[in-house]
Amino acid sequence: MMSVRGKIKVVHIITRFDKGGSAENTFLTVRGLDKVRYDLLLVAGGPPPRRPEDRESEAADANIAAVQAAGVRLIRIPRLVRELSPLSDLAALGSLMRVIGRERPGIVHTHTSKTGFLGRWAAWLCRVPVIVHTPHGHVFWGYFGPWKTRCFVLLERWTARITRTIVTLTPQERDDHLRFRIAPEGKFAVIHSGVDLPLFDAAPHDRFKIRAELDIPPDHLIIGTAGRLTPVKGHIHLLEAAVKILATRPDTTFVFLGEGELKMRLLEQAEALGVANKVRFPGWRPDVAAVMSVFDVFVLPSLNEGMGRVLIEAMALSMPIVASRIGGIKDLVTNGGNGMLVPPGDAAAIASAVLALLGNEQKRLAMGSKGRRMAENYSAQRMVKKIEALYDQLLERL
Repeated sequence: MMSVRGKIKVVHIITRFDKGGSAENTFLTVRGLDKVRYDLLLVAGGPPPRRPEDRESEAADANIAAVQAAGVRLIRIPRLVRELSPLSDLAALGSLMRVIGRERPGIVHTHTSKTGFLGRWAAWLCRVPVIVHTPHGHVFWGYFGPWKTRCFVLLERWTARITRTIVTLTPQERDDHLRFRIAPEGKFAVIHSGVDLPLFDAAPHDRFKIRAELDIPPDHLIIGTAGRLTPVKGHIHLLEAAVKILATRPDTTFVFLGEGELKMRLLEQAEALGVANKVRFPGWRPDVAAVMSVFDVFVLPSLNEGMGRVLIEAMALSMPIVASRIGGIKDLVTNGGNGMLVPPGDAAAIASAVLALLGNEQKRLAMGSKGRRMAENYSAQRMVKKIEALYDQLLERL
């Protein structure tokens, strides 16, 4: 349980250490945990194949370098992948057991669903005293068909039995787990996903420079979203809403910031809807804070969302929000307060909310100001302190 230096040994495990929300949460956690008290090991899947000029992979490599510079050791397990693959999964389980058996940690903390299954069972088989899991949302709807979803629910219930604490990012995410009877309420702890707020405080606000880079007219209002371009994020509904918004406000441009498997389909859909000249897909950007700082309204049209940490980033930039009334989003966005909530998948409702904000600058500013004040509650430092307090509590119970 203790390292040779008298520290508590903690192993964090995640499949894909990229620039997504769960990986950023893990990065900020292992970088921020007290190195005087904890001997930290990060176990991650192998890096994905690199494309030429892959800026996201370069940024992920920078995060790896940063945690190693902070004293966190790293082990890569190439067979630890997000996709379901019986042979790879068994190989990954064996590799995890070898690592955990050799390290003999006091705490194993897993992240995301796939790693949650493999990592928790490897830790249990190696008799780790404290097993913690952060699902970073859930797959109870919006991802798979009924049969596969049912299997995931049963696996979550089964694996929860060997877990000391399940960390959800919001009260709503916890309630979703309770609704599916994953575990009793006492097994859950709510700890928000932290954001590096100083990064957003320092974001440049040279609107003309960013607009020029994105080829956006200087007099246009900008509706923006950010995140992986994947079906569950609901980008298609924002594109459909763009048609309705542009019919009333042709002085508007839409920015979809991010990469993903849905990019080509979204480009084709923009062409089919006749709005391609008013939509920008700049891909993944290392200066995400700078690009987001030029948005006038931020939209998150997700169909399922554990928390939506990008909402905190938008709030840190004093931005009014339109978001789906789904999952943990409801714990971050107060309807009429720092934003407006709409039914998931409802393009007409998205358009109506956005138009209401575009037509009322005072309302946009008031919502943005309230969101900025709320963002202070979601700093990375507060998240790390809560995780340290949880570890202390669990170790005291041994």
